[in-house]
Amino acid sequence: MEKTGTMLKDDIKKTIHLSLPMIVGQIGQLSMSLADNIMVGRVGTDSLAAAAIGNALFTLVMVLGFGISMAVTPLTAMAAGAGRDRDCGVVLRQGLIVNLLSGVFLCGLTFAGAESIRFMNQPQTIVAPAILYMQVLGFSMLPLMLFQSFRQFAEGVSFLKPAMVITLLANLVNIVVNWVFIYGNLGAPALGLTGAGIATFSSRTFMALVLMWVIMTAPTLKRYDPSLRYRKIDVSIMKKLLKIGIPCAFQYFFEVSAFAASSVMVGWMGTQALAAHQIALNLASISFMVAMGISAAGTIRVSDAVGRGSTGDIRAAGFSATLLCAGFMASAGLVFVLFRYYLPTFYVSDSEVIEMSATLLVIVAFFQISDGTQAVGLGILRGITDMKIPTLINLAAYWVIGLPSSYVLAFHFGLGIYGIWYGLLISLTASALLMMLRFHVKTKEKTADST
Repeated sequence: MEKTGTMLKDDIKKTIHLSLPMIVGQIGQLSMSLADNIMVGRVGTDSLAAAAIGNALFTLVMVLGFGISMAVTPLTAMAAGAGRDRDCGVVLRQGLIVNLLSGVFLCGLTFAGAESIRFMNQPQTIVAPAILYMQVLGFSMLPLMLFQSFRQFAEGVSFLKPAMVITLLANLVNIVVNWVFIYGNLGAPALGLTGAGIATFSSRTFMALVLMWVIMTAPTLKRYDPSLRYRKIDVSIMKKLLKIGIPCAFQYFFEVSAFAASSVMVGWMGTQALAAHQIALNLASISFMVAMGISAAGTIRVSDAVGRGSTGDIRAAGFSATLLCAGFMASAGLVFVLFRYYLPTFYVSDSEVIEMSATLLVIVAFFQISDGTQAVGLGILRGITDMKIPTLINLAAYWVIGLPSSYVLAFHFGLGIYGIWYGLLISLTASALLMMLRFHVKTKEKTADST
């Protein structure tokens, strides 16, 4: 039986209540990157272009870590929903092993990947700074994976505000260290872009240590036993984490790698195009962080409903999160159109870069709903631990449909940077439609099985 309008509103309210701290936390993380780009942009266009390439490639590695760590949330939420409180702590402890080992591997992968910039046909003035910047960022993978372990556990038990507050405080750490090392204040050398990498490492270390201390000492979480008291190495739990985490990692990888490939293609067009591309990506990421917060709330609510065995609530939680996100992203698109000439001025004063960025923001506005819907789709499918097919959907949407479209539109139809972004619009729309169809079919099956 379908929920009434009043019940749907209640579901949306629950999702809003759950998602708000995560949205603020997501925006807090993004604002560190935003501060880096603005402060580095004051050094020059070449530094901003180098940051674009370094960040694009590092993000490929970072999202693998994010994806692996996210497996902690649904398993924790299912255990909490089923009333198995102590199992939540077990998931955290086994997740720490998986995530920290993954962090060591990904740190090494970052160093190897940085050298690939030499072979990407980028402007020579940005190659060496981009490589060094990316290598410095690689060291931040270990504190990032430690933070993610505790953050994903906290989300699974709906202990959300501390991670939000810590992330906001970390922005102050990031800005101060940026000020010291980018510009050479307080007797420090002026390291430019490399200084931004040092600030990122410092802020992530701060986040990890403080969140770990808060969770391990919080009285309200004692019943979950979020300690480091290992009773055994539970291989079965680790396998469950990897069974969810590895496909999740590749889901994000396929999407982010398509955007990274688009950055490489834009780099063939020169530093001004690359700077405009970075600005548009950075601004689009702000609204996407809200979508990610709503997606995380959707994962938690769906996983909790699975733990309780409530099939009707699974669909309600999933579709309410989708509607909420679509409404917000439509509003964000309107903001991008109305302020398309003003927003780029926060980054650069180059009139050609501003004009190019303004046009890109119109395209960004058009793909907002698709971008938010595919993000929520992944989250709610993760909530029912449906991983393989969504991974294949992302592979097809971005690498079979979207990226080839970008290349053809940009270089064969002569649309340049705008053709690349039209291809991204196509891929996001394909992913969104297929994700929601998949969720509808899978949850209909569960509803039918329970009747």
